[in-house]
Amino acid sequence: MIGKLNHVGVATPSIDAAVALYRDVLGATSITEKWAMEEQGVWVCFVNLPNSQIELIEPLGDNSPLKGFLAKNPAGGQHHVCFEVEDILAARDEMRAKGATVLGTGEPRIGAHGTQVIFVHPKDMGGVLIELMETPKENH
Repeated sequence: MIGKLNHVGVATPSIDAAVALYRDVLGATSITEKWAMEEQGVWVCFVNLPNSQIELIEPLGDNSPLKGFLAKNPAGGQHHVCFEVEDILAARDEMRAKGATVLGTGEPRIGAHGTQVIFVHPKDMGGVLIELMETPKENH
């Protein structure tokens, strides 16, 4: 069911500090500007790699869902892994049929790439929060 690895989400208390790390220490040369995703409660930017992306996410406001994660991991860290799927509704239904918990209402929402996404609870995924993202149509 899963397709290619699209990105690894990394929570950080400061995107600016994380960008400096990826650029100055790791040598990343292609990094997007950060932007606000108010409906998700996060700031986002992407570190573009030859074979994938790192999604840097920082809390936006006091109600950000990242606040709890950063309270447990003050320096930040790996937050989720995102895989592409051809059909987000079929993937959601398959996850549910296999007993996995789809977070939120279970209805897909629009993610940072402008495509529909769902998240699957880490307790059902070996301790890793999994994001499933419908493959962007322009990749076909």
